[in-house]
Amino acid sequence: MGLLDKLFGGGKKVSKEKVEARGQHMPELNIPVDEKFTIHFKKNGGKFLYCDSFTEISEALKNIVNENNWEDDPFFVIDTTLEEEFAEEAIAFTRKSKDSKVFFTRCEHLIAQNGSILVCSNQLMESKLNELPANVIVFASTSQLVESIGEGLKKIKKKYGHSIPANITTIKHFQANRDNSDDFLTYGSSSKNLYLLLLEDL
Repeated sequence: MGLLDKLFGGGKKVSKEKVEARGQHMPELNIPVDEKFTIHFKKNGGKFLYCDSFTEISEALKNIVNENNWEDDPFFVIDTTLEEEFAEEAIAFTRKSKDSKVFFTRCEHLIAQNGSILVCSNQLMESKLNELPANVIVFASTSQLVESIGEGLKKIKKKYGHSIPANITTIKHFQANRDNSDDFLTYGSSSKNLYLLLLEDL
């Protein structure tokens, strides 16, 4: 059963309200990792676009650009493989963050426990989150979904061995919405207008 089936009709659904009504010290509900991530990610203020092919990713990216009038704005990229992968798109790229309104990146993992995005120096180099453009587009796949930050860190260690990347952090606080505007944990954080392009690869 695909992610869309779980979110929009298939499987045993657990409502967002039921998740939020439970105290933080209550045991976790036994819901699928992808559904849990989506609930928390949207609560954080992120915009979620699920795609089951690269054609759909391309279409979603065009819609994001049009919606925000970014046709003349180059995307800031650190991961140069994104330039190659999206070379057919009508997008210009830049290596200078000050020249861009949009940071386009991959990530290491998507954390279901709190709806955050785990990144490291492979995506950020030495940049701090508050030094990046206010708008972020993350390109990820469903195989990158993990339950917790601990699990994500274990996978990073296994993937890179002794060459563990530096600057490991999570992007968690996105634009304020009615669900998170009163969350004191967001005060002083680097809030981003964040889009997640999620490609089904399982």
